[in-house]
Amino acid sequence: MIDRSPAATLRASPALSCSILVLNRMYMAVHVVGVRRAFCLLCKDNAEVINIEDGAWMAYDFESWLENSSLRAELGEVDDSEDWIRAVNFEVQVPRVIRLLTYDRVPRNSVKFTRRNVFLRDEYHCQYCGSRFGTGNLSLDHVMPRSQGGQSNWSNIVTACLKCNVRKGGRTPEQANMKLLTRPIRPKRNPVLSHQLSLDKYECWRNFVEGAVKAR
Repeated sequence: MIDRSPAATLRASPALSCSILVLNRMYMAVHVVGVRRAFCLLCKDNAEVINIEDGAWMAYDFESWLENSSLRAELGEVDDSEDWIRAVNFEVQVPRVIRLLTYDRVPRNSVKFTRRNVFLRDEYHCQYCGSRFGTGNLSLDHVMPRSQGGQSNWSNIVTACLKCNVRKGGRTPEQANMKLLTRPIRPKRNPVLSHQLSLDKYECWRNFVEGAVKAR
């Protein structure tokens, strides 16, 4: 008997870092979630998998998706672009899209102002020197310093490397004789979504995305 508990089966695997697009009952994109959350929704029959096959979209509940995955694995029909969870008793493909069966709400157009979203909006590039850094070497900078009345919002916060942030200090870019490479604005679309859409394996999301998706 297969243990369907995600906590019991979805352990250390590179596939767990994937993202899944979540649709409402009307096939409108509303969330981007992780693998564990997606499988929890599927196991509880709160969602179904939406998968493209021969140019058409097919729907699967958890059991039929598991059976389909097992058959494909047995026949060796596994594509390198796919991600798989390999547990002790079975193999299952990580879906790219799931659909909530009872959720009808329309997605909001707002994008949460968070550290991660600012980094993603600026593509992890320092907005003063232009270099790309890991998160450990990046900070958030107030273009108009708080000491001069600057606010913490989309139009006044940019990504800055630690060196440039220290150099700028509590001054404006003009006062510090530093050039701001890009004027900060509120993104029209969830930066998490925009980042994932740049990857080939999430190309299928474009069939459902026509605006901003609410940040998870």
